[in-house]
Formats: sequence, structure tokens, C-alpha cells
Amino acid sequence: MKPILLMTLVLIAGAIPAGAQTTPAQAQAPAGNAETGKKLYDSYGCYQCHGFEGQGSSATGPRLGPRPMPLAAFTRYIRRPTGQMPPYGTRIASDADLANIHAYLTARPAPTPVQNIPLLQK
Repeated sequence: MKPILLMTLVLIAGAIPAGAQTTPAQAQAPAGNAETGKKLYDSYGCYQCHGFEGQGSSATGPRLGPRPMPLAAFTRYIRRPTGQMPPYGTRIASDADLANIHAYLTARPAPTPVQNIPLLQK
């Protein structure tokens, strides 16, 4: 089950309106620790579908980083996914664990623009 923990999280990103207001729960959400999040991301097997950097793949799972959906939506989706991913309740992944994974995904660097990759230039 763990390999598909975050498989379809990005699919609901389009359901969150741009500029949506944060709720008090989001404002008080734990910030998370990216280093701990990396360890959890690996131990839950998220990388198996979403890649080691959360970059995703059209064959296995959507991109999760470097700009993941807001933590509240991220947590809500992991708890009650609508796609192929199984649900991960609090007995499997705590809210603190998810906040740490979210921090890790947020900390991922943006991909290098194509025009800055010499091998891809004519």
C-alpha cells in the first residue's frame, strides 16, 4: 500500500481555487521539518510512484513538488483519496508525519528551465 501513498494528490490541486483563503486550521497547521519529511517520504515508499524528488511520472504518479497543494488539502486527500491510492488514516500516518512530508515536498527545488540545459540546446 505504501508505494501509492501520494499517487493522486496533485489531481485535486486543480480543485483548489487560485488565491483561496486559508482557514484557521491551515494557519495553525504544523510547519513540518523537511529533513524528517524526506525520511518519512522514503520510508512510506512515496518515491516509488512520485520519484525521489516528488517529480512524478505519467506512468506511475503525479508530480507533488516543489509547490504542493496546501497542507490541509494534502492531508485531507491522503486520508480520503479518490483515485487509485489507498487511504492512510492517522494510525498509519500521523498529521505530524504528513506535515513533515509536505515540508519536504515544499523544499524541493524548481526544475531547471529547458533553456538552461545545454544538452537540450541546438
